[in-house]
Amino acid sequence: MMLNGKIAVVYGGGGVLGGAAARAFARDGATVYLAGRTREKLEAVAQDITSAGGRAHVAVVDVLDEATLVRHAATVAQQAGRIDVVLNAVGFVHVQGTPLKDLSLDDFERPIRETTRAYFSIAKAVAPHLVPKSVLISLSTPGSKLAFPGVLGFGVACAGVEAMTRHLAAELGPGGVRVVCLRPDLVPETVKLGSHARQVFRPLAEAAGFTVDQIADMKMQPGSSPSLLKRFPHVEEVANTAAFVASDHAGAITGAVLNLSCGSLID
Repeated sequence: MMLNGKIAVVYGGGGVLGGAAARAFARDGATVYLAGRTREKLEAVAQDITSAGGRAHVAVVDVLDEATLVRHAATVAQQAGRIDVVLNAVGFVHVQGTPLKDLSLDDFERPIRETTRAYFSIAKAVAPHLVPKSVLISLSTPGSKLAFPGVLGFGVACAGVEAMTRHLAAELGPGGVRVVCLRPDLVPETVKLGSHARQVFRPLAEAAGFTVDQIADMKMQPGSSPSLLKRFPHVEEVANTAAFVASDHAGAITGAVLNLSCGSLID
């Protein structure tokens, strides 16, 4: 197993992508510490992991509370002895589809402020407990590079995550710690599975005369994407890539943004 004996912490572990990655980590041998704001969602993921023979622990943590993050990371390190893998899979509800003329400064700033603050605070909290060959993984989207209207704040937030990945790799690299970002495109399954994306996309769907579920169903059909593969990425593809990146097989990868967009964005 690729992650046998590893200690993995997943912030946003009750979410769709965070939970899927946590299950993949546990499947490949890691002991997983799930952290997030909603205990019921965290415990559901933990139950999946333990039912499959894995090991999982749950803690309610607000990643925007720096002091709480510091205590949580220290507690995990004290219990486990170290931290090998950290996944920042935290997502925030934000405005999409609002043009510049109608966009408030607060709606523009909020995703930037919350997303970059969470990434910074997670990195700072876990850094003292990371060991050589540890890896810090984050998530972004093609909104960081593709230009289209209605995503000003979110696009800048994604670009911030990718820039922080490069700079954190420089900060932590001398200690043997890798920092990697995964950049999937829209993953329509997440809406069907209860992601906060449902709330994000509801206004856009209703403006087009559809429900969110109808839009998700259409996006899940073959040929629905203009990408080179003519589809969007799947949850399990993102999770399995996270598990590979967390493993020593990816030991030469750092400071990188991995393109999981199915070819909607060409690097």
